[in-house]
Amino acid sequence: MSIRVFIYDDSVVRRQSLRALIEMSEGLEYCGESADCSDVLSEMEGHKPDVVLMDIHMPGVGGIEGLKMLKRSHPEVRVLMQTVLSIKNGANGYVLKKDSPARLVEAIKDVYEGGAVMNPGIAQKVLTFFAPKQTSGLLSEREIEVLRLLADGYSYKMAAAQLGLSFHTINTHIKKIYEKLHVQSLGEAIAYYYKNIG
Repeated sequence: MSIRVFIYDDSVVRRQSLRALIEMSEGLEYCGESADCSDVLSEMEGHKPDVVLMDIHMPGVGGIEGLKMLKRSHPEVRVLMQTVLSIKNGANGYVLKKDSPARLVEAIKDVYEGGAVMNPGIAQKVLTFFAPKQTSGLLSEREIEVLRLLADGYSYKMAAAQLGLSFHTINTHIKKIYEKLHVQSLGEAIAYYYKNIG
């Protein structure tokens, strides 16, 4: 089963290149495109995408407003936005326009599987959108260390190596983090980190 991808971008050239990339990537299926989000609700109904690639700056109805409308009516659709602002508005992750095609394909598959897509190169920029707050004391120092590494783009395996722990131990910490924060995904845990700890 292929992952159905819909594109929102006001650049015809970029839409064409993204469509070509999707059509030649195994496991992905192009299902439509638009230059802005004016008809986002009918487009979601008509094309039924699994993942939406959305630019922020578009004439008419832009990406942030489109994202809000989409998430209200179709929360199951995963959204990858090309802006760090998107995290505040419910996007499942973000990518840079300069990211490699391989990185973009990987990001689409990651968000479809429920992961959070964070480009380590712009993680610091994300912090500027959140006022630093003290942690509520819910998490232990070790759990915060684990979450910090994951927020910086480390995989579970890389985080384990960095902290000198086993993969199993990292997995256990993640499960405890989910329980303590009452979240269901890594994306939600990372969002908590940026809002309350980072």
